[in-house]
Amino acid sequence: MDESYYLGAYWRARNESASECAARAVTLFSLLPKVDPSLAQWFRQSKSRKDATKNPIASDHAELERRLRRTKDRHFEDLGFRLSGWNGAPEDADASSFDAAVGIYSEWVGNFWLFELPSRGPVAERLLTGKVLSELLRATAIAWEPDWGVAMSHAHREMVGDRHVPKSPYVGGVTYLARHLGVVPPLPAPVRIEPVEDKGTLVILTPERFTASNPEHVALAERVRELLDRAGLLKPL
Repeated sequence: MDESYYLGAYWRARNESASECAARAVTLFSLLPKVDPSLAQWFRQSKSRKDATKNPIASDHAELERRLRRTKDRHFEDLGFRLSGWNGAPEDADASSFDAAVGIYSEWVGNFWLFELPSRGPVAERLLTGKVLSELLRATAIAWEPDWGVAMSHAHREMVGDRHVPKSPYVGGVTYLARHLGVVPPLPAPVRIEPVEDKGTLVILTPERFTASNPEHVALAERVRELLDRAGLLKPL
């Protein structure tokens, strides 16, 4: 099975200014090069690769604040700001991108930061291990303080979608749960539980790449989901 992967962080209404969101983005961009070299630089997405590489996304506060302000909806103040980018990879197989909606305080629309990740090739081999995905989710959680986050394949998400409770956290190869959701219970081996400062907890199912084509991986994810749900950590937000 050729699986594509994403990493997303999600949080409820939070009224933050363009300046506050820019500061959080600066924090994340400063941490990404330590996660993997392929995440060190970002460009504005455009119609062509050539055009995109002419428009790097500066990681300084002032420039990011200006970019965010330009996306503000003049009619719906509570819909926050948008930001997206592409890592400029010369080969599509190595490409990562992100899309974000932040500073939203509408009761109808949530905030998110979403990475789409490469699924094959040497960069994917590095990025998609439990260790590196956990570091990427850790960096995202430190910067944005989401309610929850997950790194998983689209195939795995489709597989569990029919029994997923709307607006509740998914459980993937790596899952982040904010501290305010509750205490993560003991989980079966080989699962690792790691704190993220005082903000929340990472649940890392396997050190290798988690795949929906591996029945043992899927069974472990379901077992962990049941235990987290029983502990009250997967309630709809």
